[in-house]
Order: sequence, then C-alpha cells, then structure tokens
Amino acid sequence: MDSDYPAHLLAREAAPPYAGESAFAMWHFSEDPALHRFEPNVPATSPLNPPLVWAVDTRHAPMFWFPRDCPRGCVWPVSTTTEDDQERFFGQSGTRRIHVMEAGWLERVRAVELYAYLLPAQPFRPHETVGGYWVAAEPVEAIERTTVTDVIGRHAAAGIELRITPSIWPFWDRVASSTVAFSGCRLRNSASRRS
Repeated sequence: MDSDYPAHLLAREAAPPYAGESAFAMWHFSEDPALHRFEPNVPATSPLNPPLVWAVDTRHAPMFWFPRDCPRGCVWPVSTTTEDDQERFFGQSGTRRIHVMEAGWLERVRAVELYAYLLPAQPFRPHETVGGYWVAAEPVEAIERTTVTDVIGRHAAAGIELRITPSIWPFWDRVASSTVAFSGCRLRNSASRRS
C-alpha cells in the first residue's frame, strides 16, 4: 500500500501501514448514521481557524476507531525516532503502531457502532501541520457509508496494539517528550492527573 500513499504531500511522516489497509481514500467517522453533506465549520476548540471540512486518510483512519469523545493516544515510529525510543515504546511488541485508551471508556468502546463516510478526494488538501488529516474549504457530499463495529477486534486484526490503562497521562507525558510520532484525541476527557 505504500506505493499509492501520497507521502510527498504531507508535512510530516505518515504512520506505518496496517494489516488489511485498503486503498488511499478520504474518510469521516461518526456515531451519527444520518450524515450526507459535510459543511465547513469552525471547531469549538479552535475558534480562530477558518471553517473547514475535515477528513482522515485510510492510513490514519484507525485513530478514529473509537467513540468520538473517547480520549486516546496513538503513536508510531518515524525515521527520526531514536533507537532508545524505539525500544522504549515498541521493544516489547510486534507492532509499529500503538493506541492507548483509558479503562473508564472500555464499555463504550466495546459497544460503539461507528459509521465511516467515504468522501471524494478531489476537494481535499493535506492539512499544513498534521499528517493524515485533510481539509476542504467547500461543502462535501458523502459517496457512501459503511458500518464499523467491534473496534477492539478491528485493532487486533490490523496488528495495532490497543492498550487499556487507568490513566493515559503517564504514557502521554513520555510520548510528548520522545521522538515517536503521535496523535492525541480528546485528551481533555481523560481521567484527572494524580499528583
């Protein structure tokens, strides 16, 4: 799959491919089964940004195999990852991708039914600073919708290690000061840090 992934367009290195990865495409994941048209909007967390439609490409889609508000951290090695960090994060695992979530979300993750909306690639451009995220400044109509269930089993089949921990913060603090590539989503919904 590497041959059809447009890595040259991205501002940072892509995550490694995963088992069963399909062709490059644009996706939007939601728990809402009734979406059809995606209008540009300004995220509440970034009110100074221009209105955009956001999508994720196939390679980075596993970062969204979670309920929308579930806090999670996703990491993978890149060409600048040091040997020490390679060993620290991936030395006890047979994977090159690790996703970490909190135990307090386990039942919601087990039960979630997601809808993956396939979007036309044409209006999208890569986001300037984040690999795997793509944006469009115009409305976008979904091409099709597929249902995504058993996201824990989906991680296993993809060869992505899914870790479940009481608190994401000890892991995330190490990630943030490391040389691995990472993406964190909804971390504000994490359990409180312990002093």
